This record gives sequence, structure tokens and C-alpha cells, in this order.
Amino acid sequence: MDIKFSVAKYIHHHNLVMESLEEREVESAIDLIVKTWDLDKQIVTCGNGGSASTSSHFIMEWNKMSNLATKRQFRGVCLSDNIGMITAYANDLSYEDIFSEQVKNIMNPGDLLIGVSGSGNSENVVRAINVANQKGCSTLALCGYDGGKIKKLATHSLHIKSYDMQLCEEAQFAFGHMVMKKICGDTIKE
Repeated sequence: MDIKFSVAKYIHHHNLVMESLEEREVESAIDLIVKTWDLDKQIVTCGNGGSASTSSHFIMEWNKMSNLATKRQFRGVCLSDNIGMITAYANDLSYEDIFSEQVKNIMNPGDLLIGVSGSGNSENVVRAINVANQKGCSTLALCGYDGGKIKKLATHSLHIKSYDMQLCEEAQFAFGHMVMKKICGDTIKE
């Protein structure tokens, strides 16, 4: 059933999605990122559209804030950021290979690939997770809807249980801020 938009209804549904997150699943995903960072392994993200922007924001914030707060290096890369690389692979191979080919080139066993997808079915993210798994990397799916293909393929997942793309993206974005707070030892300001 369609519900006519209102700010109050939007905020209500946003809160329902955030409250539906399984705290243990969120903490496990955060711990996976922190553990990978502690082992000085690379953390790589990818996604399309809004998920590309979220993936990029994760890496910008984690790289910058972790170093400012701890003076430790954070080895983070977003595969969605290099437009030349993306268009080269899309042109020469296919759009479905834009991330998996980069994974083949830059990731090593023990690194972590985080695939961000609202539906969980973005083929280029699916292929990237497959290649990362084959290379002995850890994989984390940040997915909405029913979890899609990446929830089943990734070695770890954080599933946002919503079929509203914008609400899924907001929860994914909030997750990135939670990771940053954990890495930096920040407290929540009231």
C-alpha cells in the first residue's frame, strides 16, 4: 500500500528501520573492520549510485578521522572513486567487471572488501565479492531489501530489512559513522 508522503511518516519509518537493525550484527560488522585495520590489512569498498557515494564517504572518513584521532594509518580504498579506471574496464570488458578487475589487481588475502548495495543484486558488486572470496579476502555485504545475492555470497553481512532504497541508504550511511566512532574512540555527544 502506498502512503502519501509526510515528514512525520518519513521520520517514523526511518526510526523503524534503524530500530530493526540487529545490534549484534552491527557490532560484528564493526569489529570485522576494526580487526582488519588492527592487522594492517587493506579495507576496500564499492557500490553504485548512492552506494558509490556512501562507499566513498566511508573511506574518506575512516582514512582521515582514524589518522587524526590515533595517528595510525588506515589503508582504505574505494573502487568507485577512480572514474578513469571504471570507464576503462566498462569500455574494454563490461560494466559488470568494473570492481572485480580492480579486486584482482589490488587485493590480497586477509584484506576486506565491503560491498554496498541497496538491493544486494548489483552484478558488479556480486562479481567483486566472488573474486575477493576466491583470493582469500574477507567480504562484508551491506545490503537492504531481502539481502539479494551478496548477502548469500559474502562471508559476513549487515542486512537492513527495508524495501525503501532511501531508508536502506540512510542506515548504511549511519553504519559508516558508527565505524568511525569506534575507530576513533569517540563518544556520542548529547
